[in-house]
Amino acid sequence: MNRETVVSEALDLLDEVGLDSVSTRRLAKRLGVEQPSLYWHFRTKRDLLDAMAQAAMAPHATAPLPTPDDDWRAWFLENTRSFRRTLLSRRDGARLHAGSTPLADLDRIRRKMAFLVASGVPERDAAMAMLTTGRFTVGSALEEQADTGPGDGAELPADVPPIDHESAFEAGLALILDGLAHRTGA
Repeated sequence: MNRETVVSEALDLLDEVGLDSVSTRRLAKRLGVEQPSLYWHFRTKRDLLDAMAQAAMAPHATAPLPTPDDDWRAWFLENTRSFRRTLLSRRDGARLHAGSTPLADLDRIRRKMAFLVASGVPERDAAMAMLTTGRFTVGSALEEQADTGPGDGAELPADVPPIDHESAFEAGLALILDGLAHRTGA
């Protein structure tokens, strides 16, 4: 058993039972080991959750970085959509990610910021746009993953349509991008 195996099994457990039911006891049983042996790899459950969050973000963290020839608006949209897809790819993925610090991804974040600035986006606006879209995306994914759909005991009135999460996300993302483009004079 190595660290990667523990994280992989923990993510599979997350997909099966949800974040609230992930425990080191349950994970140890799944791995066929005693619970204290997990502490060889992770001192605390928080350490395990942080490693899970980092591993869960791998599809987004390995997406191609922008190139100087890319249109910053198109890249910004795709980067944010990639983040959303990655959060939604795991059960409770947004909750797992929320509050984590992407220390392993700092170089990529810096390169994305440098691309926006080189594309004419003022540095402060680029930083705030990345922060805003990150939080908007996590919040949108949290709401989507928490939506239990019809029959959850809180029926909507007949004149209130159900939320189309993807359309709502795209509309909010367009507003953020339009505001950023306006600030850059583009």
